Amino acid sequence: MVDDLDTKIINSLVLNSKVSSRELARKVGVSVVTVLKRIKDLEKEGLIKFYTVNLNYEKLGYDVHVIVKMRIAKGKLFEVEGKIAVDPHVFAVYDVTGDFDAIVIAKFKNRKMMDLFLKKIQTYDFVERTETSLILNTIKEQPIVIE
Repeated sequence: MVDDLDTKIINSLVLNSKVSSRELARKVGVSVVTVLKRIKDLEKEGLIKFYTVNLNYEKLGYDVHVIVKMRIAKGKLFEVEGKIAVDPHVFAVYDVTGDFDAIVIAKFKNRKMMDLFLKKIQTYDFVERTETSLILNTIKEQPIVIE
């Protein structure tokens, strides 16, 4: 169970996963040993899966961002999603409710790379239909703090 101290630690890491253990301990008001133990426990429980950076993809040349809605034949959802998820352009894959079964968010350096990706996934067995939306502007894209 996550208590108030765990929540403070998690939120501090969400905002800056590069923070030192000493600085984190100071921020949350406990010893460095306590912070290190809590982080280890959170990792062991799978609450903290890994540490990463929040990149500015547009500055790195990834100017084409898309949302691809997919309808997938019954019983093959996880198989198709797994195949798509390993593509290096894929930012996220979600199971969803509604008219489509899955949503894929992907980022590309240009339209040609996007086009090749879309044509490739449309050839996958069990993909019945796709609908692609071009993301014009990203207003917010970051982890959320927990309550």
